[in-house]
Amino acid sequence: MGRYKEEDVSRWSGRVSEQAASGKSVAAFCREHGLRDWQIYEWKKRLRQSEATSFVAVEVAVPAASASSSPVSVQMVGIELRHRRGWSLIVEPGFDAAHLHRLLSVLEMES
Repeated sequence: MGRYKEEDVSRWSGRVSEQAASGKSVAAFCREHGLRDWQIYEWKKRLRQSEATSFVAVEVAVPAASASSSPVSVQMVGIELRHRRGWSLIVEPGFDAAHLHRLLSVLEMES
């Protein structure tokens, strides 16, 4: 999101997440927070477009087992997310995606 200030992106990301988590309509949330409906919709669009280009797909190659080898045991491992601001987060297998999304929103607001 190069053309937007980082603090604006962080602030609006937080607002968009807060609105979604509130369970309220965009109109009701905006009335309570002194915002305009179009601002939430516009930032949802901007953030969604940014997310589409922010991550790189990774393919993990699993070596083919030879006919003479024993069955391959696959062990799930966690991943570490490293943010450009220096913090990192280790995500273990079986994580709750909604919880991770809320956590990342909070971390973005505070960074």
